[in-house]
Amino acid sequence: MPDTTSPPFIPFTRPSFDEATIAAVAEVLRSGWVTSGPKLAEFEAALSAYFGNRPVRCFANGTATMKIALQVAGIGPGDEVITTPISWVATSNVILSVGATPVFVDIDPRTRNLDLNKVPAAITTKTRAIMPVYLAGLPVNMDELYALATKHGLRVIEDAAQAFGSEWKEQRIGSIGDLVSFSFQANKNLSTVEGGCLVLNNLEEARLAEKLRLQGLTRTGMDGMDVDMLGGKDNLTDVNAVIGLHQLKHIKQFQEKRTLLAAHYFTFLHSALKAANLQGLDLGLPVQSDGDSKSNWHMFQLVLPLEQLTVDRAEVMFDLKEQGIGTGVHYPAITGFSLYQKKGYQVSDTPIAARIGKSILTLPLFPGMSNLDVERIVNALLGILTKYRKS
Repeated sequence: MPDTTSPPFIPFTRPSFDEATIAAVAEVLRSGWVTSGPKLAEFEAALSAYFGNRPVRCFANGTATMKIALQVAGIGPGDEVITTPISWVATSNVILSVGATPVFVDIDPRTRNLDLNKVPAAITTKTRAIMPVYLAGLPVNMDELYALATKHGLRVIEDAAQAFGSEWKEQRIGSIGDLVSFSFQANKNLSTVEGGCLVLNNLEEARLAEKLRLQGLTRTGMDGMDVDMLGGKDNLTDVNAVIGLHQLKHIKQFQEKRTLLAAHYFTFLHSALKAANLQGLDLGLPVQSDGDSKSNWHMFQLVLPLEQLTVDRAEVMFDLKEQGIGTGVHYPAITGFSLYQKKGYQVSDTPIAARIGKSILTLPLFPGMSNLDVERIVNALLGILTKYRKS
């Protein structure tokens, strides 16, 4: 009898946790010390070494890292922060949460990152910082970014949530720059299930970040304590930290696998497009190489040529799901969300982001995949595009 078994579902991402990690979590649970403790201190020290011995503090999630970065930089009511409209909404929400105003600058259609050439026109007397986002792990031009910041006296808060392991001029993102925020959420290249870290400039900033993550508390001696500012409850637990320690051991291997998978996407897509006679379809592939910026290939994204199709993105995603392939949308333009519309933002203010936000599609990419998985995904996608291509 023919084999009618459906192939396994391929999600758009999946974390990689080995048995040693699971055993280490069990050990922490059995220890009786499960909240912030010795494993967190060990994880922060390991991250500091990874980032060239810069101070690092960890938090409960990547949103807290960005909010606290803004607070460390002294940004608050009346200030403006320049950022991109193509990101997870947390990027701009944290700006609002400290009382400041997000100023959205359109993106570069090639890299899909903040267009640094358009930033100077957005700078006003209220501008205090630039918050770039490294979409899918691709850094912006760091020389241009920091030249702009220096010229205008601005802080830089790098939303590097997706860029753990990415590089600029062979230097790790986080080992250089100003305040650099990473996320360790479940779909990130290094995952602690939930969590994040902030790379800071000096111990004074690190101590301030510690206070802000735990109710503004300062301890002195055995029993002394004081609270002299408003803080939150954003500490990372030892359970999360021990996962991070084990992930850090494998990050080089994870990175190499992601890079190989991305390369196979490009190679197989080009040959498959030619074989299917679909060269006329502009899939809006990501930048494979961008000078001194080296991506960690957190995601593999393309921009669907919706004007050449008879269906919308949702239908393409549905058809892929029916074939056992998960996809994602990263991201619609933030200015299209109701919260921001009510505040007076218009998607028409950033037309490139508006267009790409409607048609960007994230395909599966994670270390547990194989080249055969990539080929299955590409063949399924091209079959769907052929089916719905306008005649």
